[in-house]
Amino acid sequence: MLLIRGNGGDTTLTGTVYERGERAPSFQGAPDEDAAYVWVCDEFYEVESGGSSTEIDGEEIRIAFESPMPRGFDTREQAIEAAKEHLRTQFARVGVPESTVTIEIEKADPIE
Repeated sequence: MLLIRGNGGDTTLTGTVYERGERAPSFQGAPDEDAAYVWVCDEFYEVESGGSSTEIDGEEIRIAFESPMPRGFDTREQAIEAAKEHLRTQFARVGVPESTVTIEIEKADPIE
């Protein structure tokens, strides 16, 4: 299991790549169990009202979350590249420039 963390606007968003042989979450919309690598991460966007309050670049904004959209991949490299793109996109949705987003990858022990 890989934790892939995007840092930008003084906040962090982390998703998970489940690797071959690990059990990815099974819920409606989850990819085919045959996918060798599965990326799962929240999606969010800024809203005028409702949602949750968070601070991005020193400014308080309201964000709403969408259901995670798990995606399956054949290779580890494909999954990691998609994860990086996903994280950059989420930050862009709340006004954080892609060039300021840093990505960290951490190997984690699978949850039994």
